[in-house]
Amino acid sequence: MKKYYLTLCFLFFSCYQQERNCLQFQTGTFEFESTSSNGKSLKTYFTRTNDIEVDYFNNTIDSSYVTWVSDCECILKKINPKNLSEEKSIQMKILSTSLDEYTFEYSYVGDIVNKKRGRAKKINNKPLEKITD
Repeated sequence: MKKYYLTLCFLFFSCYQQERNCLQFQTGTFEFESTSSNGKSLKTYFTRTNDIEVDYFNNTIDSSYVTWVSDCECILKKINPKNLSEEKSIQMKILSTSLDEYTFEYSYVGDIVNKKRGRAKKINNKPLEKITD
C-alpha cells in the first residue's frame, strides 16, 4: 500500500507546472533587486513597451530593443552599446509568475553555462517616462 501511495504522490508532483501568465509581464514598469559582490542591495527600475526597455540604475539610463520570441521569452539588444560586452544580446525567459511578480532566467544569447536568475516586481501597468528613487 505504501508503494502505491508513493507512486501516486510522484505522479501528482511530476505533473505540477509553475503558473506562467507571461503576457501580463511583457509591458509595464518593474523593480528588480539584486545583491552586489560586497553584499549591498541594488535596485534597478525598468519600464518596457512591446519593443523597447529602458533601465534606470545608479542615476544612469540605458535602453534596449526588445524582441519577443514567445509569450515568455525575449531577446534584449542595447540600442547604444558602449563596449564589446554591451553589443552582446541578452536572452530573458520568464520561468514562473504570481500576481505581481515573475521569476526569470537570463544570460547572453547562446551561453547555456552562465545563466542567472532574478525576480522582478511589477509596480505599474503603464510604462513611465522617468523613475526616481
